[in-house]
Amino acid sequence: MQQSTSNDNAQHQTLMIACGEQPQQRFEAFGAGALSDTELIAIMLHTGIRGHSVLGLASQLIAQAGSIAGLASWQPEDFRRIKGIGRAKGRQLAALIEIGRRIVRQPSESEPILNRPDLLAAHMAPLARGLEIEKFWVLCLNRKNRLRKVVEISSGTATAALAHPREVFRTAVQHGAVAIACAHNHPSGDPAPSSADVQLTRLLREASRTMEIDLLDHVILGEVAADPAGLGYYSFRTAGLL
Repeated sequence: MQQSTSNDNAQHQTLMIACGEQPQQRFEAFGAGALSDTELIAIMLHTGIRGHSVLGLASQLIAQAGSIAGLASWQPEDFRRIKGIGRAKGRQLAALIEIGRRIVRQPSESEPILNRPDLLAAHMAPLARGLEIEKFWVLCLNRKNRLRKVVEISSGTATAALAHPREVFRTAVQHGAVAIACAHNHPSGDPAPSSADVQLTRLLREASRTMEIDLLDHVILGEVAADPAGLGYYSFRTAGLL
């Protein structure tokens, strides 16, 4: 009986090791693109804890976040709530996610033409995804509505981002913009404008005329699932308010 128990324990440990090594083996054989979300997280975790495989730990992370995209807003302390993830590993995971954010933010070699609200929303979506506070950006454009630079003007609370036309158009002048577009996010996911959003857009419209810098659009970024219109964004230009 004792020999049987020992054999069972050995087989269990072998299975745990195999499960933990599987993502690394698949990575070597097929590359990162072939790995599932759970396997990618397991690669970052590298090792599990006693009684839990690294894949099991990765599954817990994704389950707690709701999806791998849900991890985008996690801070080191959020990771540490998972048993087996300490202070150092929490910092490492948060840093890896921030690296991904910054890579997405880097301009492409050929800057895109952003002359439609859907193009503006698609370009800004990676910057807004997962944010729990409102941020306000100015997109500086050239004469052909090709992007020159995206500048974050302000970072506010969960329900408000502070922006002033003076700062918006100062940024436009600094970067030699012929035209601009503005964008901000709604953490709730519903892109419907508030009365403050409408008032700010009116002020931006008037300042645009004074500065003779075209205000192409002001887009509010949300989520498709939370948008009654099913777009995931709101365009003041499309709504006829610009």
